Amino acid sequence: MIGERASAAQSMARRVAQSLVPGRPRSRSGLRAEIGRGASALTGFEQTMSLLLVVAGSAVLLALAYGVGGWGLSRLLRLNDRSPTPAHQVDDGIDFVPLPKSQLLPQHFSAIAAAGPIVGPILAGQQFGWLPALLWILGGAIFIGGVHDLVALVASVRHQGRSIAEVVREHVSRTSFILFLIFIWLALVYIIVAFTDVTAAAFIGPASEANGGVSGGSIATASLIYLTITLGLGLFVHRTGVSLTRAALPCVILVALAILISPQVPLDLSSLLGWSESQARKFWDAGLLVYCLIAGILPVWLLLQPRGQLGGYFLYAALAAGAGGLLLGGEQIKYPAFRGWAIEEGSRLVPLVPFLFITIACGACSGFHGLIASGTSSKQLNYERDARVVGYGAMLLEAMVAIVSLCCVMMFAEGSAELKGTPNQIYARGIGNFCAAFGIPMHWGIAFALMAFTTFIYDTLDVCTRLGRYILQELTGWTGRAGTVFATSLTAGVPLYFLLRHPADAPQPVWRAFWNLFGASNQLLAALTLLCGTVWLWRTRRAAWVWLITGIPTVLMYVMSTWALWEMTWRSFRQADGSWAVPNDPVPWVGIALLTLAGIMLIDAIRVLIATATPPTDSGAIPANGPAVIAVSSPAS
Repeated sequence: MIGERASAAQSMARRVAQSLVPGRPRSRSGLRAEIGRGASALTGFEQTMSLLLVVAGSAVLLALAYGVGGWGLSRLLRLNDRSPTPAHQVDDGIDFVPLPKSQLLPQHFSAIAAAGPIVGPILAGQQFGWLPALLWILGGAIFIGGVHDLVALVASVRHQGRSIAEVVREHVSRTSFILFLIFIWLALVYIIVAFTDVTAAAFIGPASEANGGVSGGSIATASLIYLTITLGLGLFVHRTGVSLTRAALPCVILVALAILISPQVPLDLSSLLGWSESQARKFWDAGLLVYCLIAGILPVWLLLQPRGQLGGYFLYAALAAGAGGLLLGGEQIKYPAFRGWAIEEGSRLVPLVPFLFITIACGACSGFHGLIASGTSSKQLNYERDARVVGYGAMLLEAMVAIVSLCCVMMFAEGSAELKGTPNQIYARGIGNFCAAFGIPMHWGIAFALMAFTTFIYDTLDVCTRLGRYILQELTGWTGRAGTVFATSLTAGVPLYFLLRHPADAPQPVWRAFWNLFGASNQLLAALTLLCGTVWLWRTRRAAWVWLITGIPTVLMYVMSTWALWEMTWRSFRQADGSWAVPNDPVPWVGIALLTLAGIMLIDAIRVLIATATPPTDSGAIPANGPAVIAVSSPAS
């Protein structure tokens, strides 16, 4: 049987190779058909494969990429520990606080990961099959996402901890700087909307078999206890001076206890107040944005750093549970490797290209990572060489989270009951299966996974709100306490508008309606960040490797993201009968604004690249022995 399937795959490979011989007639549709038939032949073959083989092979590949690629990028960027970082240059105790890489890595990791490497791979794996998703995760993380994150982090450090938008102002133009800030802020709004609603959805609903007997109210209780613990941890570390790493370990036990006791005291608003699930969901949407408002103003040592440390432990534990479960459980691949070049979603076809590249953002490449790297992590980097593990290493770790999430689809057959429900439920059932291999009860594993899922999102929500506050303060110049409150309130208030205006009886929840928009704008942000990095490196280095390392990824991400965003936007202006109409929904208009901003920035960057004849000797250059110490101020917190 295996021999027959392998023979079919070999036959497909020969036909594809023959179709590529020069002089032979071929067509795109014919080549796609051959590849599709070959993938179908492999569908049975991959069911004899172990999940462990896929995960172990991916882990080895990512480890090699970190060792070889990370070392090469460090050399090209001339990372030097003798260069003082902005965390030491400023060290204001609010935003600029030096952290050892052992503490900054989990904080950065939990901030960039969130729900993205869980939701995206699960959606894409179900839509297109696990093989395209796996290839994009590995290739994207190694050659695009990791490069994007590291370049954004180093660019910010070399510009005194300023945001990537400030790098645009220095190396492109003030016009592009303003447009980029507006683009980032709009993209942050999309991110906050999508992740807020995903979290609110986890807080509602009764205990059911789909949730492993865990109710939404239990997850809400555990989450509130978790936030209380992180605040206590931050105060304890700040007042006693105890290492955050040491102080956080006992808190892990407290969080585990919170998960165990939360089913006994569920915060179920539907039962307590007699609300419908839609009313409870709207309440949690609003409550989470109030949390964002408060968290976006607090000093980083009080909530951001301790919660990031604990969130990192959750991510490590989820990875360990997945790896251990795969090692002991002997799970086989049951889901199809490839489901076709286009899949039906409602009344329309969704093509694999370009939508695979925007459905899986975090886990392969994400513009949001550049905001974290240049917005908060660059202000806490202890030594320049730490950028390799924090920037490039964290991206590869996130790719492993995405692969474990994809395994939660691969381990079940297409159409099975385990694949019904939301991505967080599918993820939780998969992690529950992995934990069962250790003898841990399934419902405990599911509760842990749901709690971890929510924890990841908390990291993203308050970081996004804080970054949105920075951007608005840069745009308006309004600093001080009043400016801080205004900028934070606006950043949290606009998402609230989108969440509350969404009809309760809509066929899609808010997060699903916004996910592709979030993905497209997020990947376009990555393209613009890579474009900025390319301009900066070319103006300061004028080396051919710049076009290979950042230039090609810029082109790929720009094409895929604008293509997808255009596909989603123009559909809103067409009615079912094919006639044109002006939509009342503000979302497509925001899409047009994003495309316009990105187009103007691209033209501006190309103009600068063409005009550059010789590398300037400005502060943005990459020196051999590091930049001079320059004191800078940060936005008031």
